[in-house]
Amino acid sequence: MQTAFISHPACLEHDMGTGHPESPARLTAIEDQLIASGVFPFLQLHDAPRAERVQLMRVHSEDYIRSIEAAAPQQGLINLDPDTAMNPHTLEAALRAAGAVVLATDLVMSGQVENAFCNIRPPGHHATRNQAMGFCIFNNVAVGVAHAMSQYDLTRVAIVDFDVHHGNGTEDIFRDDVRVMLCSTFQHPFYPYCGADSGNDHIVNVPLAAYTGSKGFRDAVNLFVLPKLEAFKPEMIFISAGFDAHREDDMASLALVDADYSWITQQVKMVAAKYAQKRIVSSLEGGYALHALGRSATAHIRELCDL
Repeated sequence: MQTAFISHPACLEHDMGTGHPESPARLTAIEDQLIASGVFPFLQLHDAPRAERVQLMRVHSEDYIRSIEAAAPQQGLINLDPDTAMNPHTLEAALRAAGAVVLATDLVMSGQVENAFCNIRPPGHHATRNQAMGFCIFNNVAVGVAHAMSQYDLTRVAIVDFDVHHGNGTEDIFRDDVRVMLCSTFQHPFYPYCGADSGNDHIVNVPLAAYTGSKGFRDAVNLFVLPKLEAFKPEMIFISAGFDAHREDDMASLALVDADYSWITQQVKMVAAKYAQKRIVSSLEGGYALHALGRSATAHIRELCDL
């Protein structure tokens, strides 16, 4: 089995209230579609461990981690920002979410699998070094990237973020670390209202206008993302896999379709095969139209599996 599938029941217990788009149903929508499509039996299943404090502290300040621990309520909800809340189970879910990407990194780096998908929540790419925002508490992918560099001495790690929102938290964490290349495609102007002009040689931001659609998205990836990845020659690739750019997702309006997620996964796999010994870790970010999310994530995972 070449693809690990990592999740944890605790990720279903994090609930920010009735009507919140970042709901537990997102994870079951993906699993249900994987089962219905016949992909699920090909996956190597793992429960996510809790991220250790030292792993979190590579990308978040100790004061921030303590503030999240202190904020965790005994009952009810507490808001960290207007969009991001904690219930009594959120801290456990956030630790498991970050821990999933650490485990995925270990499984891939040890050669037990070629790649991995982390079906986790809360998502992570808006979480900065010192701030929770945009449904995100710990920056899961950043924790995995930092683990890869610390434990396996990697010096060129790439992150491909195709969520409809800019990966501002990931940029904040790695902006001054030339060992990490972030390639983020995103709708602009749109939440979090940054990223269009904040890039540098290793932060590759690709703002896209509303209703860009499939051809515009693919053209932008071919023009701006793939050449940068080729020049960088990453030793490992992480994916911030947000599926909220789908045309059925009314949270945004880039108007992508299921096949675009297959295509971008194929492109990343080709780069990984050429430079990174096929090593890919993908982690769920956005995606809120449940049927489209299930189909798109399954298309992505099917490509990871070579099915």
